[in-house]
Amino acid sequence: MDAHDETAVLFRALAHPVRLQIIEVLARDGEACVCHLECRLGQRQPQVSQQLMRLKEAGLVKGRREGLNIFYSLADPGIVPLLQASHKTAAGIARPQGRRRPERLQASAAPRACPCPRCNVAAEPAMPRLKQRKADGYR
Repeated sequence: MDAHDETAVLFRALAHPVRLQIIEVLARDGEACVCHLECRLGQRQPQVSQQLMRLKEAGLVKGRREGLNIFYSLADPGIVPLLQASHKTAAGIARPQGRRRPERLQASAAPRACPCPRCNVAAEPAMPRLKQRKADGYR
C-alpha cells in the first residue's frame, strides 16, 4: 500500500462526525470508557461502540481492559493537529450559494454524569438499581 492508499484509509476512518467527536474527547480528556464517551457525546452505547470499533480497526485508538470496562485512548496524539487543520480548512471552504454550511459538531463541554466507577460519579437512573443490587448481595 502506498502513501496515498494509507492516507485514504485514514480519511475514511475519520469520515464520520461521531468518530471526530470521539477523537476530540480523547484528545481533551485522555483515556475514557464507553460510558464516559456516551455521556460526553450524548450518544447511545451501540453508536459509540460501533464508531470506536472503526477507529480501533484504523489504528487511531487503542483499548485497555480494566475489570469489566475497556478504556480507550488515542493510539497516536499526532492525529490532533491534523484534525485541527481539517476543521480550519473545512470552515474556510466556500459553499455554493443557497447551501448552508454544516455546523461543526462539538463534544459537550458540560457532560452528563458518567456512571463508571473510575469517574466516581453515579448517574441518577443507575443509583436505585445499584442500591438494589447491593441489597441483593451483589457487588
